[in-house]
Amino acid sequence: MLFSKKTGSPVQFEITPNTGESILAWVKKAGLKASDCLFKSRIHGAEHISTRQYNRIFHGWIEKLGLDTSLYSTHSMRRTKPYLIYKKTKNLRVVQPLLGHKKLESTVRYLGTEVDDALEISESIEV
Repeated sequence: MLFSKKTGSPVQFEITPNTGESILAWVKKAGLKASDCLFKSRIHGAEHISTRQYNRIFHGWIEKLGLDTSLYSTHSMRRTKPYLIYKKTKNLRVVQPLLGHKKLESTVRYLGTEVDDALEISESIEV
């Protein structure tokens, strides 16, 4: 189970079947045990890769896709799926546990939904 560094609360996440297969293949290839980190650090004494190393890997993927790396971040990727779920359902309570937020107000601020919804409503009204 994954826990939020800020709140210490469990954070739910989804692993798609394809991702699950890839992870299992990696675990087998790397000979990992249940107690091992999925992505071990090459630095002696560190258990897992750093956030800085993860960021470099992430931007390498974005570059390989031919996309502008300045438009993407690891944090924006965290926000994308919950934002799309909100846009489809218009239900903040559905999105709240996905982000690990205790307060609904945090989810509203995080997604910027009030601003987006106000603009959408404004654009749909003709004067």
